[in-house]
This record gives sequence, structure tokens and C-alpha cells, in this order.
Amino acid sequence: MNKRPLAQWLQYLETLHPSEMDLGLERVSLVADSLALRPPAVPVVTVAGTNGKGSTVAVMEALLTVCGYRVGAFTSPHFLRFNERIRVCGEEVSDGEISAAFAAIEAARGNTSLTYFEFANLAALAVFKARAVDYILLEVGLGGRLDSANMVDADVAVITSIALDHQQWLGDTRAAIAREKAGIMREGKPVVIADVDPPPELLARAQEVGAQPVYVLGNEFTGSGSGALWRGSISGATGIVELDGMQTPSLLPQNVCAAAQAVALLGMEFSQQQLQQAAQRSVSPGRLQRLQIGDRCYLLDVAHNPAAVDKLLENIAATPCNGRIIALFSAMKDKAVAEMLAACSGCFDAWFLGDLPDNPRAMPAAQIATLLREQQQGMISVSKNLRQAFRRAQSLMNRDDLLVVFGSFFTVAAVLPQLDKDRGKIGADE
Repeated sequence: MNKRPLAQWLQYLETLHPSEMDLGLERVSLVADSLALRPPAVPVVTVAGTNGKGSTVAVMEALLTVCGYRVGAFTSPHFLRFNERIRVCGEEVSDGEISAAFAAIEAARGNTSLTYFEFANLAALAVFKARAVDYILLEVGLGGRLDSANMVDADVAVITSIALDHQQWLGDTRAAIAREKAGIMREGKPVVIADVDPPPELLARAQEVGAQPVYVLGNEFTGSGSGALWRGSISGATGIVELDGMQTPSLLPQNVCAAAQAVALLGMEFSQQQLQQAAQRSVSPGRLQRLQIGDRCYLLDVAHNPAAVDKLLENIAATPCNGRIIALFSAMKDKAVAEMLAACSGCFDAWFLGDLPDNPRAMPAAQIATLLREQQQGMISVSKNLRQAFRRAQSLMNRDDLLVVFGSFFTVAAVLPQLDKDRGKIGADE
């Protein structure tokens, strides 16, 4: 078992639990304790929220690394490799380290059933312990209160924007969702809230728990404007620290400032130059990611709910395009797809759609096309799969056009390998 390659481990993990998702902390905490993974010996920052979690973790990870610390970060999902989920100082850990962690978890769990995500989370904590990191950053997978990341106490809790998503699990109002996110708060520990209009229930829950101090976007820290050039501020140990002339085209100011505020609450002092350097290092794949390959321009974003689509459109508007703006889109059928498309009205000159045949959750491209026609959204092309749709869109692109790939993690993941091939071909020709 210990010699099993990572690919075989991952196939095995998918067979272990009767359901892909089983929220609750009892099972995973039992195994964590048997492996002596709780409490971690170093400070932990846990990040929950509907949108912006991955970017916030990436900025914190880069900033702490710039400041000279060893940082372990656990995020999800991954695009191309499982190793993307577990990083130390910004570098993916090796197959061997992950496999060794899986073997230890398998030996320790006995008859306790674990989900794929719980195995991953435990493996991350095991790797971070073995690597003796200075700080641990954990991204919540779903919700907060019952997510496995919440098996350890956060020294700083960060809650990014709150919007409607995963309603079948978290509730169908912002208030209900906020209460689930608030589950990562701890008594006497600080909270950073990166939502400009947080539901009152979130602040009320912080008071009930006794979490303190509470830092809210627009009050104790700020960050607004476009990513191209913006201003903000955070509350430091000696007073307000002003951030002026920041440039983070692929990162939202509120997420950068939330990350900076959280790092400041860990007792770190850093310069604006170090924060800018960290932001430049922390462009996450598929999150407002702009690429130019040859003479073609792309914008990749995992936006999969209406609030995230709104932020994507703000980013597009902030960087004028001289040509056409073209959409390559697919989404999961359990998302608010009609609302996502409606938010895009008037933005795209053409839509290219394709099926994700290996994903039963994906909405058929023909159904998305019907929604677009009902909304009178212009030219629509439907292909048998997303790869074909991507190549068809590419074939019709002109030099100044922008191809925007969005709708889900699966959408971006399907396109990234094709872009890597294009990059390789162009690099070989140069």
C-alpha cells in the first residue's frame, strides 16, 4: 500500500466513501487526532467565503514567503494535478510526500470512512507537519462550519464575499450562508470580513462567538477600484497603513487587502513594495488570469455564480479591448446559469459552447444555447465538446480580439492543456 503511486491512490480514494460530500467534523477529527495533527504547532489562517478564497490564500502565501517564512497552503479544487492542492512556499509538494501521507491516513483511519476531500485535507496537515512550516493556510471547500478545514482552530479567520451558491447545502439566503461561513470563527481570535455589505447575521454571529477583533472591509481596512491602479488601507500594529498606487490586474483589491490584513494580524510587518511583489507572484490559474499566446489574448476565470460573473465583467470593462470580446462558456446545471448569462447581456459579441461529456453535472451546451437565444444574446456556436468549441473560437479570432473562458472550474481545466500546447508550439517556433 505504501508503494502505491499517487494516481492509484487518487483512484482508490474515489471509491471509499458512499457519497462525494459528507459534511461533518466527527470522522475527520477522529483520524486527525490519531495522527496527532491537532492542534497544529504553528498559527493557522482559515479562509471561507463564496468567491475570492483562492486568491486571498495565494496573496497571503506569497506575502508570508516574501517576508521569509515557510508557508503551507491547502486549496481546492485543482485544475491539472492533485498536487496543486498542497503547496509549501508556493511550490507543489511531490507525489511521494502525498502518497506517504495517504498511506499514514489509511493505516490510522481503521473503519472510519473518509471522503476524497477529507483525505486531501488530512494529507495537507501531515505534509505541513513533516515539513515544519511556520504558518498554515487552509481554504474551506464548502461552507465553513462543517467543512473539514474547520477541524483545526483558526488563529485568524478570513471570510471573503458572501453570495448565493451551493444553496442545497448551505441555505437559500445570504443570511443562512453567512451563518455557515461564520463557523470558522473562534472565541478571542480575530476575523477579517472582505464583504463590503456583510449580512447582519455574520456580524451578530461574531459577537455571539466572542471573536475579536473584527475587521470589516470599508471600515477597519479598505480596498476598492479596478485592479489596474487602486488604493486601500489596512490596520497595522501602529496604526493605519495606506496603500497607494497598487497594481494587481488579475486580483480584486478587496481580496488583496483582506490577505494583507490577515497577515498583519499574525504580527507581520511588511512594506507596500513587499505586498506588491507578493501580489505579482500570486496570480492563480483560472482566476482572472490573462494570457497572451502569439497574437491571441485570453482571459480565464472560474466564475460560476452571478456574483463572480459580475466581478469578471468589471475586470473586462477595466481593460478596454480594441477587438471583439468572445465567450467560451460551460457551466454546471446546479448553478444559476440563466442569471449568469443574463448578467452578460451586451458584453459578448459571440458565444462558443461545448459539452463536457465526462461530467454528469454539466449543463448540456444545447440547453445553454436555448437560454442565450431566449435572452437574445447574439451569435451562438455549439460544438460537441468544449475542446472543439475552443478551437473553433480560436479559428475565428482576430489579432485584437479577447477570448473569455468562464463558467466553472471544469471549463477552465478543459482549456488550460490546449493553451499549454499552443504555448509550446509557439515557443518552439521562436
